[in-house]
Amino acid sequence: MSEAGQARPGTDAGGDGGDANLGREVVTAEQLRTRVAELGAEITRDYAGRAPLLVGVLKGAFMFMSDLSRAIDLPVEFDFMAVSSYGSATRTSGVVRIIKDLDLDLTGRDVIVVEDIVDSGLTLNYLRRNLMARGPASLEVCALLLREGLQKTDTDLRYIGFTIPPAFVVGYGLDVAERYRNLDAIVEYVGT
Repeated sequence: MSEAGQARPGTDAGGDGGDANLGREVVTAEQLRTRVAELGAEITRDYAGRAPLLVGVLKGAFMFMSDLSRAIDLPVEFDFMAVSSYGSATRTSGVVRIIKDLDLDLTGRDVIVVEDIVDSGLTLNYLRRNLMARGPASLEVCALLLREGLQKTDTDLRYIGFTIPPAFVVGYGLDVAERYRNLDAIVEYVGT
């Protein structure tokens, strides 16, 4: 596996096969494993004696949420929400749409929203307002990635995996037009 910031090898465990649309590795698979374990330990400590409800934001957060949940040494429950502000583009449209809503009632629950990446913060701000209106006991956010310099609103993130440069990235659940989710690392997307 290449070190973060180095050119991608022709073929790796993530299966990119030397794809010309992929640039440098931003976060390695090993860095992901280490940081997810650290986040799980932090959440375990912070929520001791409670059973948090993890709300995964589909589809990008599914791999992160799966690994994170196994790193939390507490009983946890899961629910999922799908929102869109990208479609198949590499830039946000600024319009947030709920595509799939939650199945569980949030009233009185300790909720942790699990996000793949926070860019402008507009989608997250919308989600936070929407979910707070449902009466949770607490609501925090665990974001795998925070893309630096793009926030248009205060993100107030409790847990952050990595802060990355403002490049478009794929892998570990993140995609462009449904491709590259299965890469084992976070990789810069340089295609058109």
